[in-house]
Amino acid sequence: MKRNVLKALALSAILGAAAAPAYASDDADCGNTPRDQWMSMDAAKAKGVEMGYEVRKVEADDGCYELKVIDKNGARAELYLHPVTGAVVQPKDDD
Repeated sequence: MKRNVLKALALSAILGAAAAPAYASDDADCGNTPRDQWMSMDAAKAKGVEMGYEVRKVEADDGCYELKVIDKNGARAELYLHPVTGAVVQPKDDD
């Protein structure tokens, strides 16, 4: 019986680990909106400027717009925007 429990736990761990990469690569934050429905890169840049950032670069990344920006304190950062709504979906500091 103890051996069956260990096998079940091992199998659960293997299956859980196998499922994790599929979830991580899913565009959960920005969805899978077709590119022809996205706002333009200029509009994404304007959203960043509107939020008070100096926008250095705009590119598409994993279904989102990624903006390389400088904040009001002069720190570099990356800002992720939903490509249709322009909402911030995953801001993070650049180390």
